[in-house]
Amino acid sequence: MTTARTGLTALHDVGDLVAAKILGHIGSIDRFRSEAAFASYCAVAPIEVSSGGVQRHRLSRAGDRQLNYTLHVIAIAQIRGNTVGRVYYQRKRAAGKGHKEALRCLKRRLATVVYRVMIHAPIAGSPDGRAAGVKADARPRVTTPRTSSTSISS
Repeated sequence: MTTARTGLTALHDVGDLVAAKILGHIGSIDRFRSEAAFASYCAVAPIEVSSGGVQRHRLSRAGDRQLNYTLHVIAIAQIRGNTVGRVYYQRKRAAGKGHKEALRCLKRRLATVVYRVMIHAPIAGSPDGRAAGVKADARPRVTTPRTSSTSISS
């Protein structure tokens, strides 16, 4: 894991084995256009399953299930320990969400954290940790066009 130099092992409850699983399933983080695309690939992007006046979300059944399981292991470990993940989980529970819903929210948050750590990770083999000619904060931004010009007012 020291050769990859991703910074994943600096995250709470992410050891060498879990970091290796994440790296093995992700490959290059540059293939994902956004956090949302990465979350969808990890199968932690919420899907709305509302009925009537009840609004609920569930996890996608698509995506990489083994990567989803890896995020699940991290989430459970963070809930059990005295971590910011546990504080986040307890805040969601206090807001009225059940265990599964709060766990889904935590897994989505962890996917965001993993994505951000991977984006800012140095590139192995480069003397300064970056590709030649690439600035530290250089990353192409992909924007999605809006399909409707109407705005929703609250």
